[in-house]
Formats: sequence, C-alpha cells, structure tokens
Amino acid sequence: MKHLPKHLRPRWRYLAVAIESWPDTEIDRRSFQRSVWYAAQNLLGDIGSAKTDMNVVDFAFAEGAGHAIVRVRRGRVDEARSALTALGGIDGEHVGIRVRGISGTMRACEEKYIRGPAEPSAQRQVVFEDVTRNAVVRGRRIDVRTDDAFAGATELDLK
Repeated sequence: MKHLPKHLRPRWRYLAVAIESWPDTEIDRRSFQRSVWYAAQNLLGDIGSAKTDMNVVDFAFAEGAGHAIVRVRRGRVDEARSALTALGGIDGEHVGIRVRGISGTMRACEEKYIRGPAEPSAQRQVVFEDVTRNAVVRGRRIDVRTDDAFAGATELDLK
C-alpha cells in the first residue's frame, strides 16, 4: 500500500501540556487520555471532538507533577485548548492543566517546552495551624499533609 502524497496527508500540531496535582496523586497515560476524550466530547460534541482528533502521544507523571504531548489536527488548536481547560479532574483526582506551548513537530515540542531539569521536590517538617506537619516542597509551592489530605501553602502561611 502506497503512502499518501505529502499534500494529502493530515497535518498535526502538538500541544505541550503541564500537569500538576497533589503529591500522592497517581495518574497513568490511559486515564489521562480517557479524560481528554471525555472533556473534548462534553465541550465540543461528538462531531467536534472527532474533528479535533486529540491523542496523547507522550506522557510522564510522578510525585504530583508531569507533562504530556497531545496531538491535534491543524486548524483545531483553539478547540483542543478549550477542551483541555475543561479538564478539571482525572479519575476523581483534582488536577491543574496548563498548555505550555504549541509546535508543528513532536521533536520541537519536546525541545522547546518539555525538556529541562525537573523541579526538585523535598520532604520537610513545617508548622501549619500551630501543629508540626510533614510537607512536600516544590519550588515556592508547599503541600502540607493535614489529617486526611493535602493543603496548599506558601512560606507566609507557615510559622
């Protein structure tokens, strides 16, 4: 079977997506892909989501932070970005999604927006609400372990 000529092949754009959640959240590629499809279908409808054709081609997530590369048809980038912003949770876990950038190739997308040193995280003891608690520190963000969940804090919230 012959390949299509270049002018007849589908054209793609690649969205670099940053994913952030609480440190104990576990998300895999399959659940992220399913959530992306549901968000696109809910926002754009069946026909709109089929035209956008969003597929996760690269995914990494650990310790509450990660990234993904989402492939989208050219000309449908705005719809895809809207669908990604409508994504509020994955498997019942709250997540923050941010599109870092858009590129015409996967290689350029990785080089421009994803590569680079990962933000280090460290365990620390902090005083929060007059009690010494465990916390995960990532940059300026501090996730304090409360009795049954995490609470987001800054240096000003701690004593």
